[in-house]
Amino acid sequence: MTPLPIAPPKPQAPPVFYPSTDGEPLAETFVHLYAILTVLEVLKQYLSGQQATVLSNQFLYYIPGNPRARVAPDVMVILNVEPGGRDHYKIWEEGAAPSVVFEMTSSSTQATDAGFKKQLYAHLGVQEYWLFDPKQEWQEQSLRGYTLVGEEYQAIANFQSEVLGLRLEVADQLIHFYRLDTGAKLLAPGELKDSLAITQERLEAEQQKRADLEALLAQYRDRFGPLAP
Repeated sequence: MTPLPIAPPKPQAPPVFYPSTDGEPLAETFVHLYAILTVLEVLKQYLSGQQATVLSNQFLYYIPGNPRARVAPDVMVILNVEPGGRDHYKIWEEGAAPSVVFEMTSSSTQATDAGFKKQLYAHLGVQEYWLFDPKQEWQEQSLRGYTLVGEEYQAIANFQSEVLGLRLEVADQLIHFYRLDTGAKLLAPGELKDSLAITQERLEAEQQKRADLEALLAQYRDRFGPLAP
């Protein structure tokens, strides 16, 4: 009996490569870069210890098998995922789209930020989209916020992020954040350093006062004997 011919194995398709960088600069000006890094660090500190991650300028891939279907938000907050950094973020692997996205916009990125990205983020289910124009190159108000209602964005009038529980305020070409529950300001890295320095100075002053008081009591004991019980 003639054996049946064995079909050669089908060649396997090579795995899809998802790049983590495109070599483009993080931001077009120092003002934009500083705004990005400040938002990143403040929100990372705020969400520390929670099931959440905050990423900056990492590729967000949204169609499996298509590495060209990607966008790189300036800052994105993803809730209900493992904390920590990623080289890039694939929605279908993590099981969650970003909850909040910040774009530091300018006249050169206006069309993309207010057009394609706004439509894409709404389609992906990003609950809040914030556009910050630190140089006020095209927005009358440097900060605009949008909340997703159904499948479309509606403007946020009170500058409150209900998703994050924060109120946003602009000063000195930066976004400042305040807790809705306590009103406390979230300190930026520079402010946190200054606050720690002030706290250290106060601690040292209290220690000096205690040392002075102990020295005074020692002088009293030397002159008048032990204090009466």
